[in-house]
Amino acid sequence: MTFVVTDSCIRCKYTDCVEVCPVDCFKEGEHFLVIDPNECIDCNLCVPECPVDAIYAEDDVPEAQKHFIALNAQLAETLPSITLKKDSFPDAEKWEKVPNKLSTLPQDLT
Repeated sequence: MTFVVTDSCIRCKYTDCVEVCPVDCFKEGEHFLVIDPNECIDCNLCVPECPVDAIYAEDDVPEAQKHFIALNAQLAETLPSITLKKDSFPDAEKWEKVPNKLSTLPQDLT
């Protein structure tokens, strides 16, 4: 099992989670983070650090967001690692409670 970043991270991209990861499994996209399933050691340290509850254990990903399991794996192959906390987007609070944000991204990411 691995952990998965889901829709809530999109357009917020809080990075509190990356600082607690002991194996640096987070990858940074332009609009959100993903977890590399080949690097994740299932430690669960990142889950409580996410202020928008975007990280789930693979078995607990909500049904409507199961496609994020494959998306994390796919994007993790090409995105660069992120190991240090960065500022979130200036309008992150505006996006925190917006559902279905994947549809707001360019089509080449989905």
